[in-house]
Amino acid sequence: MDPRPLATRRARNFRHAPALRVRSARAAASFVERVAVCSTFYRFPDGLACLWAAVAGRDRPRWPRHSHHDPGIGRTWELKDVLPAQRRCYYGKLVKQRPVLVALDVFPAFYALIRGRQRARDYLAEYRAGRLSVHAKRIMDSFLRESPQYTRGLRADTFMLEPSRTREFERAMAELQQGLWIVKTEERYEPSFSYRWDLVERWLPDPVAEGRSLGRPAALDRLLGRYLGGAVYSTPKRMARLFGLDGRETEASLGRLARAGRARLDCEVAGWPGRWVVGP
Repeated sequence: MDPRPLATRRARNFRHAPALRVRSARAAASFVERVAVCSTFYRFPDGLACLWAAVAGRDRPRWPRHSHHDPGIGRTWELKDVLPAQRRCYYGKLVKQRPVLVALDVFPAFYALIRGRQRARDYLAEYRAGRLSVHAKRIMDSFLRESPQYTRGLRADTFMLEPSRTREFERAMAELQQGLWIVKTEERYEPSFSYRWDLVERWLPDPVAEGRSLGRPAALDRLLGRYLGGAVYSTPKRMARLFGLDGRETEASLGRLARAGRARLDCEVAGWPGRWVVGP
């Protein structure tokens, strides 16, 4: 295969051209929908779209010296707040503990892979099994009593308001975000800066319900199929590494996608080592 059309398709999908750059919330929502999953600012080496690059309209934009005054940085920061607040996508640390934006039709796949059929109340079973820390359990206790909550009130309710408890609070919150128990729903700037948090199943009840009914093979097929539709090309190892998947189940999913006409396997690309998987 000729690599140039593949690279051109990815660049078009990822908006790596000044004429294609993201300028509005509507364009940003369309961009997330097209690529399925994207980072906010971090540039993944495994072929994941980046919102900041799409706003800049070029691949690998350089971080400006005065980032607080850079219009591209400011616009990206605004969009990563606005889109989740309007429930146009999900925002959280789902890929390698980095924050990403996820299209709502892809979110059920993440939920199925991470949580399976669990509900919020199942956190107690996770805690008893040793898979949830005591601080995360205490925060979930608070959310089951009241939600949504702002950060300061949540810290006060869980007896972690003192500055010396900040690190353990942040670790527990990261644990709950990555486990799809809670989600940040708002960044408030007045009268003081604060985050508002809620249970994932209360914030996105329909996608969570769909995820609970989605089997693991179907979830894998949806995630990898949608990812390939935006990224255009990859390898099984890169996809498994990117999404933290088992290599064998990744290969099995790609086999199902190939039989359905949604992927081409073992493609030779001129000048690229190894064999590649190419999307439709």
